[in-house]
Amino acid sequence: MLSNPPIDEIDLRILQHLLQDATQSHKAIGQQVHLTGQAVGARVRKLQDLGIITGYTVNWNPEKIGQVVHAFIVVFMKSNTAHQAFLTYIQHQESVVETHRVSGEGCYWMRVRVRTPLELNAFLDELLTYGNYKVSLSIGQVK
Repeated sequence: MLSNPPIDEIDLRILQHLLQDATQSHKAIGQQVHLTGQAVGARVRKLQDLGIITGYTVNWNPEKIGQVVHAFIVVFMKSNTAHQAFLTYIQHQESVVETHRVSGEGCYWMRVRVRTPLELNAFLDELLTYGNYKVSLSIGQVK
């Protein structure tokens, strides 16, 4: 029988503050949850040790650096033996933002950002090594 991780309501509130803005100091979060900065730091380390916090990220605007083409790609593998080579390939592609192994339609769903339609076309040509694909282009982010 699996038990719930040993966290409490304050840990959840600290996590929520970090999700809103991970650049907040432990002291600033402590003021909001009525703990010292040192106590918040200890709780954050506990959340990291438990694997609840697995890393930090930055929200950014890719269009400001020229990555204006945002594509969603469903990949249909051509054979069972192509999976490992495909996974190795995408690990080295900076244009691949996310990849998910999925059930239902396709084998993988990918999110890709590139500078030009020509770059996207070159990437899609390389994907044909591993299987076929279906592409949808983003025309605007809603959320």
